[in-house]
Amino acid sequence: MFLEDTIQVQAGGQARGYTIRVGQGIRRSLPQMIPAHAKAHRYAVIADERVAELYGVDITEGLQGEGRDARLFTFPPGEGSKTREEWARLTGAMLDAGFGRDSAVVAVGGGVTGDLAGFVAATFMRGVPLVQVPTSLVAMIDSSLGGKSGVNVPEGKNLVGAFHSPHLVVVDPEVAVTLPREERAQGLAEAVKHGAILDPVYLADLEGEIPSVMKGEVGATGRVVVRSIEIKTDVVSKDERESGFRKILNFGHTLGHAVEAAGAYALPHGSCVALGMILEARVGERMGITRKGTSETLLKMTSLLDLPIRLPTELAPAVVLDFTRSDKKGRAGRPRYVFLSQLGKVVADEDWAQEVPDEIVLEVLEDASR
Repeated sequence: MFLEDTIQVQAGGQARGYTIRVGQGIRRSLPQMIPAHAKAHRYAVIADERVAELYGVDITEGLQGEGRDARLFTFPPGEGSKTREEWARLTGAMLDAGFGRDSAVVAVGGGVTGDLAGFVAATFMRGVPLVQVPTSLVAMIDSSLGGKSGVNVPEGKNLVGAFHSPHLVVVDPEVAVTLPREERAQGLAEAVKHGAILDPVYLADLEGEIPSVMKGEVGATGRVVVRSIEIKTDVVSKDERESGFRKILNFGHTLGHAVEAAGAYALPHGSCVALGMILEARVGERMGITRKGTSETLLKMTSLLDLPIRLPTELAPAVVLDFTRSDKKGRAGRPRYVFLSQLGKVVADEDWAQEVPDEIVLEVLEDASR
């Protein structure tokens, strides 16, 4: 049975570290925990309209009940809100409400909220304290950790943003088990990635844990969340600003983000990453740098999650390829890919990513569209 765990993160170039608290029902202690880790005169609680009703109102009222000045700011749910325009609107709303340099932002929600509210915190008055309260499994396992924030633009995903580490991350596995089955699968895709890049034992264990997590078992969910957090925060602590080693966390993301952007963000992020991992493993196998059979293992794990294993029919392979040119790892307009040499081991190129001839990528995309 999983009860509670505390993980202390010391990011590479950062003088202060931050705390991640994971526990069943721990969200009920948020009004007391937040001020202890992120001291501020006023708290801006930011959540999408759906999550605001579920958790945002309670957190805001809880802070107020503790004698704190707190206000809830909301935005429409969905990836379509992760824009410069929504960032500007939220920032303007905080300014209009009289928030100043002595404020803090509390991001309550999934990956969109964490990225958007994190970018607000990173830029408001040149940066104010941030608390992340992830409510999706994707955010618990991956996106609320490591300090990345940002918004999407027509040219691609997360191309405008900033690094801004949180002061506190609070993860309650009880929240994850209330999610629809398909949303849990999105988070587990990131867990599969963590095992694929660094921990083949964890990857093998996930094969047994996935059915339990998909059934909504809190204990299994807590175990997966903690192990994934340990893996990601260990990587981040060694390379806070993604100058090298941290790029291994982008395995599956060059093609995954391209599929996501080409489809106008209609496919969820976890689905795109899962498909991206399969595709990039196939590219690596064709280039002779990834052990044969790696993509089949990833395909099997993705199938356990009932996530797509083929390119959507409405997406032309050439269009997806074109979107790879906006990838943040690229150099001189050329996309770069993170490759596995085998499960649990990433190819250590000069900066953990390398260029690939377009024709190889296009062949893999075409095969996956049939």
